[in-house]
Amino acid sequence: MAEPDPVPLAPPLPQKPRAVLIDLAGVLHVGDHPVPGAAAALQRLRASGLPLRFLTNTTRSPRQALVQLLQSMGLAVAPEEIQTAVRATAQLVRQRGLHPHYLVHPAIAEEVGPSHPEPDAVVLGDAGEHFTFDALNRAFRLLQAGCPLIAMARNRYFQEPDGLTLDLGAFVAALEYGAGVRAEVVGKPAAPFFLGALAELGVVPGEAVLIGDDLRDDIGGAQAVGIPGVLVRTGKFRPADESAGDIRAARVVDDFAAAVALLLGH
Repeated sequence: MAEPDPVPLAPPLPQKPRAVLIDLAGVLHVGDHPVPGAAAALQRLRASGLPLRFLTNTTRSPRQALVQLLQSMGLAVAPEEIQTAVRATAQLVRQRGLHPHYLVHPAIAEEVGPSHPEPDAVVLGDAGEHFTFDALNRAFRLLQAGCPLIAMARNRYFQEPDGLTLDLGAFVAALEYGAGVRAEVVGKPAAPFFLGALAELGVVPGEAVLIGDDLRDDIGGAQAVGIPGVLVRTGKFRPADESAGDIRAARVVDDFAAAVALLLGH
């Protein structure tokens, strides 16, 4: 009987990180409520002088709405510090000169712009209750006609105050299966999403740390490009994540406050 493949070793945590990448939902807050101790821990991290970037695959809210939500919970985050999958997708569309058909939540429609009457791509965000059969079938027919599929993310689920909620990845998979195509993913775990944030800060992957609650999209994506990941036991974390067979976080800690204490050495 063949031996199972060994779990890849995580990149080692730097003794003195030069930057910290932080997931938002599940790490700093769940829904409209901050994770206990997160606001004070964020203040401690800022006092250390380390550059910060906040990464989110949330595609139901524009960046300014995210900032307002975070600030209302006592989490001091500036708009220019947040890298969203929505923003990254809009940049990609502009760079390539695409004219997409958008299947996204109405809350971000203004941020991405209107669908083109003669689209040359399909762009998918988390449309939530707007993932109707007619909307998905319209996207499917465009894919069948040759349009490429661009997904802002492909997360499986996220944590809401009342439990886990289905996320964008299930709908990406449905369209991939139905149309026989493979989506290009722009947000986490895509390498450019992480590397772009570090490039803005002038920091190489081995000198940074990521803090996240999603073993695959946060930790796995970051570590695939050499950024060690600290997994927190909040948000979408589940106990099985600590013994997953294919991804091992550099460290697993109880929450964001514990992660900050780990990085600051106290």
